Amino acid sequence: MTKPTVKPKNPCFSSGPCAKRPGWTPQALADAFVGRSHRAAEGKKRLNDVVERQRKILGIPAEYKMAIVPASDTGAIEMALWSMLGERPVDVFAWENFGEEWLKDITKQLKIKDARTFTAPYGELPDLGQANSDHDIVFTWNGTTGGVRVPDGNWIKSDRKGLTFCDATSGVFAYDLPWDKLDVTTWSWQKVLGGEAAHGMLVLSPRAVERLVSFKPENRPLPKIFRMTANGKFSEGIFAGETINTPSMLAVEDCLDALKWAESVGGLKGLEKRVDANYRAIESWVAKSNWIAFLPDVPAVRSKTSVCLKITDPDFLKRDDESRQEFIKAMTKLLDKEKAAFDIAGHRAAPAGLRLWCGATVEASDIEALLPWLDWAFAETKAVQTKAAA
Repeated sequence: MTKPTVKPKNPCFSSGPCAKRPGWTPQALADAFVGRSHRAAEGKKRLNDVVERQRKILGIPAEYKMAIVPASDTGAIEMALWSMLGERPVDVFAWENFGEEWLKDITKQLKIKDARTFTAPYGELPDLGQANSDHDIVFTWNGTTGGVRVPDGNWIKSDRKGLTFCDATSGVFAYDLPWDKLDVTTWSWQKVLGGEAAHGMLVLSPRAVERLVSFKPENRPLPKIFRMTANGKFSEGIFAGETINTPSMLAVEDCLDALKWAESVGGLKGLEKRVDANYRAIESWVAKSNWIAFLPDVPAVRSKTSVCLKITDPDFLKRDDESRQEFIKAMTKLLDKEKAAFDIAGHRAAPAGLRLWCGATVEASDIEALLPWLDWAFAETKAVQTKAAA
């Protein structure tokens, strides 16, 4: 197959940290509030600006509490699980490795006795209809490593007694989330915003705040960075720009830059439109391909941000797991060498395949330029390995 000549202008398709917004340069950080305390009036103002711009873009209700927390999305979801689970039985839904990590936390670390687990293989979604509204419910909105997302919030009851805990890190800024169905929601800046890593967001509904204040887990020590109450009272300051630990003001400035860009492209609707365009480009290509398919077979649950693909070529399918992973490694190394695509191998815990980040900071024109390179790299890798085996 003839090697393509047109390459993506930005070959960054990693699923985290993700591509910066179009046109980004380090100059965007020139006015960062560095060398000063984040607790100074200007530092606190910028932290609050990060929160309130996100609230406005995402349509988060005014009565919901929002905080910037340490340790990215992982830190945010761990804070919530360790601080608030245990009052009720818990239903945990997991279908890829991050959801499985929260499941392990709940069953092996927190050792919640009344925990029910609902799992599915990579590329599939568990039966969400099994959720009990009297229980707390823990799930990811968009399974980043499995390419599977929750299609909607219709399965969550409005009159639920329990709380919903949603890891939404690669779903926010790409889908219109039903905030009335979400009590605890977390994400990081490094996904759809293309921001820098290490900072997470935690959003609590009024019902979640009530649980946080009223529930006292027995024999469960909480490290300082997990504590959201003091002397039995809700720590309002954490949700008003007074972060638990020192944030990077460079990362804060970068997040503000991404949010201003998001506003300039039409807010959430504009971001969704960009994500849809990226996904449609891949969908059209896959429909014509004879060697690749979406990992999820059901269109309604396919992620439009972390698009996971499986190789369907008969010769590839005859290989064992180790050989398949070696093929993907060789193929992606070739693309990396050509500077056509960086970091697109599927997650190490997932079936051997490709994973393309198609969030809003990625240009559809770059996706379209990439696709012929994928065809070429597959054909080239297959030819080289077939020759070597002969």
